[in-house]
Amino acid sequence: MGTLPRRIGAAIIAAAIVAFLSYKLNAFRDFQIAEIAVDVTAVAGLTVLTGLSGQISLGNGAFMAIGAYATALLLIHLSWPFYLVLAGATLLLGVALPSLALAYPGTFGGDQGLNVVFTAPAFLGANFPLTRWQAWVSTAVALVVLVLLANLGGSRIGRNWRAVRDDEVAAALAGINVAAARVRAFVVSATCAGLAGALLAIVTGLVAPGAFTITLSIALLTAAVIGGLGSLLGALWGSLVIVLVPTYVTDVSTSHGLSTTVGANIPIVAYGVVLILVMLVFPQGIQGGLRRLIAAFLGPDQKSRTGRTAPTPHVTPSADQEPASQHEKEGTS
Repeated sequence: MGTLPRRIGAAIIAAAIVAFLSYKLNAFRDFQIAEIAVDVTAVAGLTVLTGLSGQISLGNGAFMAIGAYATALLLIHLSWPFYLVLAGATLLLGVALPSLALAYPGTFGGDQGLNVVFTAPAFLGANFPLTRWQAWVSTAVALVVLVLLANLGGSRIGRNWRAVRDDEVAAALAGINVAAARVRAFVVSATCAGLAGALLAIVTGLVAPGAFTITLSIALLTAAVIGGLGSLLGALWGSLVIVLVPTYVTDVSTSHGLSTTVGANIPIVAYGVVLILVMLVFPQGIQGGLRRLIAAFLGPDQKSRTGRTAPTPHVTPSADQEPASQHEKEGTS
């Protein structure tokens, strides 16, 4: 079976697992699944930009804002179906910042933002939970993005990105257009961020400038580093950390009777502790640490054993070897 069918099969299995969990979990957990899927979409694009092409971006939160506001405007003023919005909202990416919401309050809603109305389709029934539908849509989009990015990373474009990341001078000497490769990686990352912003708009139901500060961009980059730069699975682990850890720590602080002020700072501290621990224990991120653990479990000589069992390639004798073999035949005849 080829690589693409395997990736599609893995995505279908993951979708089935999420659908099963969404029936077993409550509405809040469904909302968290949707949040994780949104972050995976954005972090996966950032992983491609930073991990494969070697560029660092702290502005992906702005691209998420563009995608979110474009989605809100299309839904509110043009009443587009959400699937058309997800397909076309990222085409509206341009040079913009969340501050535009304050400059044009009549269009973007100012500080209060825009309320986005997103409902489950009628064929699912009147009692179908909206949070479950949000989890399904966000997960489906995230899985499609992961499959597409995985195939893009394995293509000639992905190989060019890695060549530019490792040594741009050597890449240029090999005939790679370094500038074009970097721009292409940035466009892919920005598109993923815009798509994640569109998902965020339909998941939260509110698009406001306060949600797209520099903190969001730093959180996305942190998630990519924690998960493992250059690894799409690492985008999943990093997203799980930035979504679940603050919620869990907040619940613990509240259950222990800590004040509101102290409780608000504990998630930030826990977030920093997790980042430090991951960087010390797993310098290559969670996914890199998992690879090391698997390699340790299989044994350090696993690679060498694989090499010994590999078939010996057929080598055609050179011209100066053929007469010698012929003489040997004559001598033994």
